[in-house]
Amino acid sequence: MFAVMKSAALLSFALVTAVSAQEWTRFHGPNGTGISHAKTIPTKVSDADVNWRVELPGVGHSSPVLWGNKLFITTCDSKSGGVRVLCHDAVTGKQLWRHDFKQTPFTPHKFNNFAAATPVVDAQQVYVIWNETEHFKLAALDHNGKVAWERDFGPFVSQHGCGISPIVHNGMVILGNEQDNVKNVKDSTRTGESFLVAVDAKSGSTVWQTPRNSAVVAYSTPCLYTPKVGPPALIFNSQGHGIYGVAPETGKVLWSYDEAFTMRSCSSPLIAGDLILGSCGSGGGGNYVTVVKPGDGKGRPAELAYKMKKSAPYVPTGVVVGDLAWLWSDSGVLTCMHTPTGDIRYQERVGGNFFGSPIWVDGRLYAVSTAGELVVVEASDKFNVLHRYALNELCHSTPAVALGRMYIHTENHLVSLGGK
Repeated sequence: MFAVMKSAALLSFALVTAVSAQEWTRFHGPNGTGISHAKTIPTKVSDADVNWRVELPGVGHSSPVLWGNKLFITTCDSKSGGVRVLCHDAVTGKQLWRHDFKQTPFTPHKFNNFAAATPVVDAQQVYVIWNETEHFKLAALDHNGKVAWERDFGPFVSQHGCGISPIVHNGMVILGNEQDNVKNVKDSTRTGESFLVAVDAKSGSTVWQTPRNSAVVAYSTPCLYTPKVGPPALIFNSQGHGIYGVAPETGKVLWSYDEAFTMRSCSSPLIAGDLILGSCGSGGGGNYVTVVKPGDGKGRPAELAYKMKKSAPYVPTGVVVGDLAWLWSDSGVLTCMHTPTGDIRYQERVGGNFFGSPIWVDGRLYAVSTAGELVVVEASDKFNVLHRYALNELCHSTPAVALGRMYIHTENHLVSLGGK
């Protein structure tokens, strides 16, 4: 009996460990939802809740990703070039290793730097991307910092630089690469090729590559949509192709709603039951959210459900839980929307400016402003700001939650809080 109980306990521990190992492995958390069910993140954050705050070598806007007790992040030297992949102990904050990739420096957009893309991690490796003017690179490192392989996809043309993040699905690293038309980039003589690509996670070899006809760069990180009927699809957003679904194993475009956007898409898609949300915009405003009914991959086309045009986000990705979506705009306006109908439950100003996306943790929303203020809002159909906590440093990134703790990458530091 004792042996049976011991085996059951070990199995239970293994299952819990396996689940917790995969808590936050990509941009905006599990499948891009931004959702965590952790119970140990405080609502009213104080200095006493900070486990550690470590200074990082260089600057960065990427979000942390975790596997087990290892946390991965990227930084860069904004003047001399060079992208740094860092691994830290998620419990103590100690740096375990660092690997530097050489890079020819160029002048990035004033809101961007060379370490903007968030890595993705699986049980074996962490995958990072970065760009130079003539090179768009994807590399894999094992959890000890050894480079397994590196790919170069050629020139990357964009006035804003690199920013899209890869994902991992069924042993493949999947990357969107929709670039600006060379005519959109002042004084540029470079030409880039737009495509989606899946590479084998172990070897880096191409599994499939799907050409795209985009004329405007897209920064939307894909997610997986699994309908009740019909094949699953990877969902991408872009001005050139709208909201569209791609077969994960072949790269074939299953359906698309081409008329979704008239401006650049930066935020990532959100699944709301049988609907898919995406947004577009520009630095000059005019942002809006498009909500579509996806196609079935068998001939039924995607259809427009509705649009939300007032105070919509451009860069931040929202959160959907149940029938409610919370859309946090760049200018600090929070919208709560009933997704089946598009009914606006409230639209209120939180204050501040935001490039990072909100996350949902146990019934609360957390987001960090560009000024480094962590804002906590009740996740309901009633507007209620619960708390504000000053990190006192520029922040363009999205928080991560794993091991019962929250991890935030400010421009120069990595912060761990909660879990006590």
